[in-house]
Amino acid sequence: MKRVLMIAYHFPPLAGSSGIQRTLRFVRYLPEYGWEPVVLTAHERAYAETSDDQLKDVPEGVRVIRAPAWDTSRHFAVGGRYPRFLSLPDRWVSWWLGGVWCGSRLLRQSKFDAIWSTYPIATAHMLGASLAARSGLPWIADFRDPMAQPDYPVDKEKRKRFFAIERRAVNSATFSTFTTPSAAETYRVRYPDRAASIRLLENGYDEETFADAAKGEALSAGRLTLLHSGIVYPVERDPSSLFRALGYLRRSEPEIYRRINVRFRAPVHEDLLRRLAAENNVDDAVEIMPPIDYRSALQEMCSADALLVLQAANCNEQIPAKLYEYMRAGRPVLVLSDPSGDTATASRMAGIGAIARLDDAAEIADRLIRFVRNPNEDTLPNTHAVRAASRRERTQRLAGLLDSLAGAQRCE
Repeated sequence: MKRVLMIAYHFPPLAGSSGIQRTLRFVRYLPEYGWEPVVLTAHERAYAETSDDQLKDVPEGVRVIRAPAWDTSRHFAVGGRYPRFLSLPDRWVSWWLGGVWCGSRLLRQSKFDAIWSTYPIATAHMLGASLAARSGLPWIADFRDPMAQPDYPVDKEKRKRFFAIERRAVNSATFSTFTTPSAAETYRVRYPDRAASIRLLENGYDEETFADAAKGEALSAGRLTLLHSGIVYPVERDPSSLFRALGYLRRSEPEIYRRINVRFRAPVHEDLLRRLAAENNVDDAVEIMPPIDYRSALQEMCSADALLVLQAANCNEQIPAKLYEYMRAGRPVLVLSDPSGDTATASRMAGIGAIARLDDAAEIADRLIRFVRNPNEDTLPNTHAVRAASRRERTQRLAGLLDSLAGAQRCE
């Protein structure tokens, strides 16, 4: 059994992050392909919220090292202010110090064959780069989202640091993996000398967690419930046009409007949703619900009348990880996104044609009307696409990359 050190900030008992699933399922399935994972993560005090509900998904016997780490904004602030250098590249930069110390000791004590780290916590790639340089081990840098962009991060000093970390990762790692085709292509253009090392490794769903998530009772009596499960970002998933569409239906298509119930589960930005509901006079068609445990959230997806994807055009190179869980849930899916972006493209390839622009209220209203009249029209994914998106299939591809690293080491 070969061994890989997996560096990830998002890991149980962190609560409320879909990013947990990518690492957690790789950890679960890699042993099937000959790789023993050892996880290097942050001490749980660094997490703003924790929950024990996914700790049971960490396979028995997997070693998890929780390196010293703090959240600068909570632990080092005085009067709400803290030194800027303690938030570069992010608020968990203290994890780098603890992680290098713990990781170096671990690599000295045990034989490892590879290192893997995953962004969007930039400090994770700092750790990966440092430990790869110290140990000489091959490294896979995993980018769940594109990293440095012309207008992101907004803070120029932080953006400069992001570019530096990104350059080191892409140039030093044996492979850099991305979750969407457009993101991978963008980085091949940005780093032409490293194009061959940039690979696609999509997100997916975990079949085992759906074992008990069968379709249950209707979520709303007499209405069709459209569920958005997870964070609603004010810019990247701006729901303003959706609320305007509901307002239009209330005035112009009252029979359709009375059939619709939109449920936001754990949206975080609740004040924004309440304000939009009030402004458009659609409070009676909107539910804002608190967080629930992961398996209960899957059960809710399986019981909804439709599942809503929100993705703005400024995220065209990203695909929400929940899209794959939506597909597996087997319920109708409505995609509110730029038709030219990767989210819409992946949806169409899966057989989902119910797509409207997130910033076009008229298109959204038309799509809602069509859904109420015929819920299964262009809304259901095909079985081939669902099977291909399983986390086990994705893990097999990661194992193939790791095998090539180990093989190259043996040949040296």
